[in-house]
Amino acid sequence: MRAITYSQFGPARDVLTLEDMDTPTPSAGEVLIELTFSGVNPSDVKVRAGGRPGVSAPAFPKIVPHSDGAGKIIRVGEGVSQDRIGTSVWIWNGQWNRPFGTAATHIVVPADQAVPMPAGVSMQTGAALGIPGLTACHTTLGGGSVKGKTVLVQGGAGTVGLLAIQLAAWDGAHVIATARPSDFEDCMRAGAHCVVDYRAEDRAEQILKANNNALIDRIIEVEFGINVTLDTDIIAPSGVIAAYGSAKLMSPEVPFMAMMFKNATLDTTLVYVLPPEPRNIAIAKLHQALTEDALICPVAQTYALSDCAAAHERVEAGQRKGSVLLDMSL
Repeated sequence: MRAITYSQFGPARDVLTLEDMDTPTPSAGEVLIELTFSGVNPSDVKVRAGGRPGVSAPAFPKIVPHSDGAGKIIRVGEGVSQDRIGTSVWIWNGQWNRPFGTAATHIVVPADQAVPMPAGVSMQTGAALGIPGLTACHTTLGGGSVKGKTVLVQGGAGTVGLLAIQLAAWDGAHVIATARPSDFEDCMRAGAHCVVDYRAEDRAEQILKANNNALIDRIIEVEFGINVTLDTDIIAPSGVIAAYGSAKLMSPEVPFMAMMFKNATLDTTLVYVLPPEPRNIAIAKLHQALTEDALICPVAQTYALSDCAAAHERVEAGQRKGSVLLDMSL
């Protein structure tokens, strides 16, 4: 098989290498997948760059990056039904706590990490469901239905944000988003009822005005650190701040008393470690939204496997509208 590998942290063009490797064989309970697309996520890029605090070297001598992907099962290990051969699947946690991920033409994973693709769903969409899809779905619907509630999606034009807007609108929420003005139209098309400039000094007032001056039931938060005070100010009593990122301020001061006196819940999400039950709920909801044509997973750009370094640089550049994928056929 062909695979992208690295053995040390550093810039993408310095450490990523395309090489031929032996195609793996599935052990008991595993499946071998011939990949069509691999999803490139910010977490993949940060790990390759050595961006995790306290981690000075890769966890394995050789790593094939990326956790998300989609393809077809071509072989199964003992204990896995032969009926799964030839089926289209999408993958979660491809390179979580293991050396070889989806930046390759083939991957072996435990059978339950190869999720059968709903009928009519493209491989491109499948490659975006692992981290972006599960994050958006769990932060939006992990606490139950948001029908009749108001959901604020901070960073609504990001990959997760656009999916969260769609899922919240599909479930019947009144959706408000924040974004830069150039991205307002994308958020509105996704289902937001109002979009506020995330840089506006009076954005709290604008958000509340868009909700008839009522407080917000649920906030999907991409930058908890810089927004924690604003979120606490506008969250409703017993509301939820579902945070999945805080890249710009990793160690914020939290207004604990103000949050406590609203009985607000801070729900942090890292989809890599979701327990089986909430993960399965999120998968089921994603599939339902997809089969009801309520969810579109935009793709910002597609690269050949050999251009993986350029794909990493595209993710690092930010301000993209959708997923970045590697196409194994190119």
